[in-house]
This record gives sequence, structure tokens and C-alpha cells, in this order.
Amino acid sequence: MRNNENHPSKTRVELHSKDYKKKGRVLAWIISIIAILVVAAAAYSTYVYFKTKNAVDHTYDTNNRVEVKNGEFNGKKKFAVLLMGTDTGALDRTEKMGNTDTIILAVVNPEKKRYTLMSIPRDTMSQMVGSNQFRVEKINAAYSLGGARMSMASVSKLINVPIKYYALVNMGGIMKMIRYVGGINIRPTLSFEYGGYIFKKYKLTHMGGAGALAYSRMRYDDPQGDYGRQQRQRQVITTLIKKAVSVSTLSNLDSILSSISGNVRTNLPFNALQQIAVNYRGSAKTVKNDYLHGTTAEIDDASYQVQSTKELQRVSDYVRGELGLDPETINNNETYQNERNIQRGFSFTSSKTQNYKIYDDYTEEGGS
Repeated sequence: MRNNENHPSKTRVELHSKDYKKKGRVLAWIISIIAILVVAAAAYSTYVYFKTKNAVDHTYDTNNRVEVKNGEFNGKKKFAVLLMGTDTGALDRTEKMGNTDTIILAVVNPEKKRYTLMSIPRDTMSQMVGSNQFRVEKINAAYSLGGARMSMASVSKLINVPIKYYALVNMGGIMKMIRYVGGINIRPTLSFEYGGYIFKKYKLTHMGGAGALAYSRMRYDDPQGDYGRQQRQRQVITTLIKKAVSVSTLSNLDSILSSISGNVRTNLPFNALQQIAVNYRGSAKTVKNDYLHGTTAEIDDASYQVQSTKELQRVSDYVRGELGLDPETINNNETYQNERNIQRGFSFTSSKTQNYKIYDDYTEEGGS
């Protein structure tokens, strides 16, 4: 009887052992799948990392390299980057391009969770800082004359703010990026037709790369001229930034990276760009748009935008404030030329186009 009574008990133990082994095999199977997924994810992340690094390294300008200090892009410090746009060919084929018709100083302020796009009109009168001899040209000529170094130095001197970093972008490349992120939605600032595209004022319009390029290029039919075009360029750039930040898929990674590597030149190294992308996402949510408000004048029979000393001081004070710097009184070639021209009757409040004379006896001390 005892043998018969013990038999069921033994069967339960055996069954329990079999269930335990079965559950163990299932658990091991699940762990194996998770491990495979983790390894696959790590492998893909590594692929993405090196794919990105390779593309970004291709854009890096070693001739204008600067030291990036530890913690410089930790998400708390403020910084500025000079953005320049050109419509010429892919940047990996030519070291120096033509004039930069888009010049924007981007200032990132994480404390206020915003960034500012400060446009510098392409026709702004400016000293070419770094030239072998005293020379005044339109600010958009600085890049073709002396590359990124002269552009940064000239804008820095113009508004008295330190500029270490720059990014030169082929505008056609930006339009490719717009296409790869699925296009952007914009409400046009005015109604016009350009390049075969029709834009209606305030009507929400979905734009692909070519459409956005047409929208940002038109100049002569805008009542505000180049200032209106600058506004539309900033609108395209800010909308693209918001779209890029919100994109959750990597399906177009290869296309996006290939467009970047052939159409961008910058002295920001890969690790700095990584830190900016990770640490400053919150600063991309809000944007403030502004620009230098110039006065039209004739210099040697060519049309320029001349910036008043008051306007230069306004922009300098704002940008320096965003960077956490104390205000300083503007003292440069432009303020010197303004003083001399005002003495001979030039008025920055006149609506008429006036002649403006360049006195080439300016020195760094601001005198003759």
C-alpha cells in the first residue's frame, strides 16, 4: 500500500521537475532573444555612429580648426555659430566658393531655452578684416576674398561679438535635407509666383526641397527686397530645425548624411556636434528672429546697406547679452565712417538714397 501511495507523489515531483525545466528553457529562450536584440541594437547604433561620424568628418574644415574646451557644449553654456549659405556647387569639390548671400549669426541661449537667428544683410558695408590692405566691400564678399576666417572676423568686428564657429551650407543641400525629412509646412509671408511655384499669403503650404528653395530665393518681387528674403530664409531654416528635431525615423539616414557631407563645411568637430544635438534640444523649441536694419546708400555707384552706429550698437548689445557678455561701446571702421559721413551731411533718417564716402585713413584705433 505504501508503494502505491508513494507513486502519485513521485509522479507529481517528476511533473514539477519537467515544468521547471520547460519554464527554464522558455526563460533561456526569451533571454537569448533579448540578448540578440540588444546586440543587434548595439551593432546598429555603432553603424549609425560611424556612418554619421564619417559623414560629419567629411565636412570638417581643418584649416580653421579651433580648440573646443571640455564642457563647452554641456547644455548650460551659451554659444554662437555663423551660418553662411551659398547656391554654388557641392562644397567638397572646391575649397573657396562665391559670395555668401545668406549670412546669419545663430546664438543659442539654453538659460532662456531659445536660439536667435540674427540676419546680416548681404549688401552690408563692412571692412574686410584680415585683408593685406584696408578694404571695404559688401559683407557677402568676405568669404570669396578670405574664406571662413575673413567672414567670421569681419562679422565679429562689425557687431563686436566673439565668433569661433561657422557652418557654410550649400542652399541646394538644405533643400535636399528638406526632401529627406518629408518636406516642411510653411505659411508664406506674401503671395507670389517664382520658379513655377505659386505661394499664397498665410495659406499653410507643404513644400518639398525645390518648393522651399523657390520660396526662399525670390527677392525682387518682395516689397522688402532682400530683407523680405532674409525673413523667408529664416522661416525655412527654423521650420527645418523643428522638423529635424522631431523626426523619429532613421529610414532616410543614408540620404540625409550624404547630402550633409557634400554640402556643408564647418569647423565644429564631430564630438561638439554630438554634444550640441544631445544637450541643446530644449533650446531648439523657441526661436527669436532679428536682423540688422540698414540704410540704402550709393558707394562708388554701387548700392549698399549702411548700418547706423545706433543700429550696430543695438544688435551688439542684444547678442552680447544672449552670450552672457557685458555690453561694450562699438568702435570700428563702420562707426568711424559713419561719423565722417554725418559730418558731411549724410542722414540715416532720410528716405532718399544718398552717396556715402569711404575714408580709407581708418586705423584699428579708429582715427587717421
